[in-house]
Amino acid sequence: SAVVFPKKIATEQQSLMLVKRLLAVAVSCITYLRGIFPESAYGTRYMDDVCVKILREDKNCPGSTQLVKWMLGCYDALQKKYFNNYWLCLQTVTECYHFKFKYTHNGLLLDFGSKDKKADSSITCADTKKASILLIRKIYVLMQNLSPLPNDVCLTMKLLYYDEVTPPDYQPPGFKEAKDEGLMFNEEPMYLNVGEIPTPFHMLKLKITTEKQRMENVDKNILKQGETAELLHVCGVSRGDPEEESQDM
Repeated sequence: SAVVFPKKIATEQQSLMLVKRLLAVAVSCITYLRGIFPESAYGTRYMDDVCVKILREDKNCPGSTQLVKWMLGCYDALQKKYFNNYWLCLQTVTECYHFKFKYTHNGLLLDFGSKDKKADSSITCADTKKASILLIRKIYVLMQNLSPLPNDVCLTMKLLYYDEVTPPDYQPPGFKEAKDEGLMFNEEPMYLNVGEIPTPFHMLKLKITTEKQRMENVDKNILKQGETAELLHVCGVSRGDPEEESQDM
């Protein structure tokens, strides 16, 4: 059904359900617009007035079925509040979609650095809805401007956790412990802050890292609608992101 924004997010469970749906929408849009799976692997839904494609299990497309199973594993980690980072990567690495999750304690108010809001202002459903639709629209614009992917592209997913609360032996369904901690690019990468979606209980951020030459045709102003997006040079993606660590709650 349509992604329905509640009139009020009064409980952590309501917030969790919405964040799960928004993650599914974002991942589905990325894989659809980058041509990872065939049309048959998607259903059509609406998020407010935005038409979106939602990935589904397709018996004729084992890859889409596997990604759906991975997403269910992500939900398990998200529900337990272990989930910190989620990387959706296109091998070696060509593109990386980096989702960052944060949790508040008992619905504490968040300061997202907005010039229009005071630090003690609460997050409303209108704020969440506006940020969600803006993020999806940015994804659509970006995906349509990035250079085409190689024909032999391979999709992988990697999860990182908050070590202080996650049991050492925890692995969500569909995942196993990874041996390496970083992702390296063959070409010079660029790092793009796409946006963030706040609720009174969670925050979801999306950043994209891709080879610099794939970004050269993208107008740097296309994402600056309502919030700042910065293009930054990085040497690779690693667990220790100084910017993220400085903003952790």
